[in-house]
Formats: sequence, C-alpha cells, structure tokens
Amino acid sequence: MGYPMAGHLAANGHNVTVFNRTAAKAAAWVAEHGGASASTPAAAAKGCEIVFACVGNDDDLRSVTIGDDGAFGSMAKGTVFVDNTTASADVARELDAVAKKAGFGFIDAPVSGGQAGAENGALTVMCGGADSDYALVEEAIMCFARASRLMGGAGAGQLTKMVNQICIAGLVQGLSEGMAFAQKAGLDGAAVVDVISKGAAGSWQMENRGYTMLKDEFEFGFAVDWMRKDLGICLSEASNNGASLPVTALVDQFYGDVQRLGGNRWDTSSLMRRLK
Repeated sequence: MGYPMAGHLAANGHNVTVFNRTAAKAAAWVAEHGGASASTPAAAAKGCEIVFACVGNDDDLRSVTIGDDGAFGSMAKGTVFVDNTTASADVARELDAVAKKAGFGFIDAPVSGGQAGAENGALTVMCGGADSDYALVEEAIMCFARASRLMGGAGAGQLTKMVNQICIAGLVQGLSEGMAFAQKAGLDGAAVVDVISKGAAGSWQMENRGYTMLKDEFEFGFAVDWMRKDLGICLSEASNNGASLPVTALVDQFYGDVQRLGGNRWDTSSLMRRLK
C-alpha cells in the first residue's frame, strides 16, 4: 500500500525519497514517479520534514525507526514521523515517547480502505498524537486520503483502527452466512445482493465483496494473515481495558480455520469458504 501512497505524495508536488527492504521495489517506484530512493530508513529520512512508514507489524516498525540505520537516527528537531502501519497502541506510545525526547513529533495514523483505497487516494486515516504535529502533516496525509481525523493523543489512531477491524470482523461473518444461506435456499445470490444492499443490510463489504463471495473468488484484497494479526491486537488490547469481544474472538477462530484450509493470503471475505 505504501507504493501508491507515496505516488500520491509525489503527484501532489512533494519531493519524495523512498526506502523499501526490497530495493527493486524502490527502484521501480522511482522509475515510475521520480524522486529518489535510499539504501536505509535513516538515509531516506535525512533532511525530510515528514517521514511516512507503512510496514507489517510492531517489530517491523521498531526496525525501521529505532533499529540499526532506523529513521529516528537521522530525523531533525521539529520534523514529524507518521506511521501508517496497523500496529498496537503500545508501540505507538513507545515511539511517541522516543520521538518527543529527541525533539520531533510522532503521529500514529493507521489507514482503512485497502489496496484500492491506496491506489485511488481514497483512504480513511485515523490519527493519534499532538495537535501541533498533526497540523504539520494533515495536508500531506490528504494527498492519499478522502478523510483524516485526529482522534486523541498517542495511540488513539491505533485504538480507532481496532474499532474498525472489530466492526469488519462481525460484519464479514454475517455477510458470509447470508450469502451461504441464499445459495442453500436456491436464490439468485447476485439478485439478493442487488436488493438488500439498498436497504438496512447494505455495507461497503456487501457492495464490494458480496458478488465475489458468491463466485468463490478470494485471490485479492486484504489477506487473512493480516486480519488475524489485527484481531490479535484488538483482543490483546481488550484484555487490558476490560472490553468484551465475544464475536471478535469467535471470528478470529474462524479465520484460523481459513488458514488451515490454505487461505493465508485469501481476502478476508473468504470466511464463506468454511461454510461450504
């Protein structure tokens, strides 16, 4: 997702230097969008006013920030680091404290909208951090977003993304059961989606995944492995704050079933596979 997000920054007039752990991907980005590539996160961040990161998990994020040749080692006072990874609120607070001590800002800014949202510059961005730091980066964020909002202090963006994933998990399971029921009942599934998507049952998931679920197509989209990672973060946070997430915990187990079917990289809508 970082590839098209960085592309939107360049298209909107920002001077962009990119780093990727697979150097060939960075070289391909430069060939397509201009700018420059760097051999380390520290080299990419040096001299930049804003540094964006979009990686896989907490450990990846620590690696590119405070690890060997991490971006934090070369960032100047008064700059801001924006993390678009879906990670834990704990790592956001940890890195925010390190950044503050070094004299620069940190914004946790996980995104929703998937690969299509990144490519179309239509992501939703949920942010946590200081008001002053957010004010410095909001215009740049909006280069690849249709909506961005500061939700509170450090970690608030990640907590909001957890709410997003909790809501999606239950919704996709319900949609899977509905589509499987329609097929068992001998209905025209596509016609069912056409009708009920206009009513109270309608959702982004129904309009964008209902038809492909009926066709048994799952080789695209947001991978089950990543969703399980996200739900694990949600369940861990819930154990800390006392929230009850019975449906989320159950759907997380269902995604485990999908992984055992070999669906690690299938789209999250593949929950329907376990109902067949």
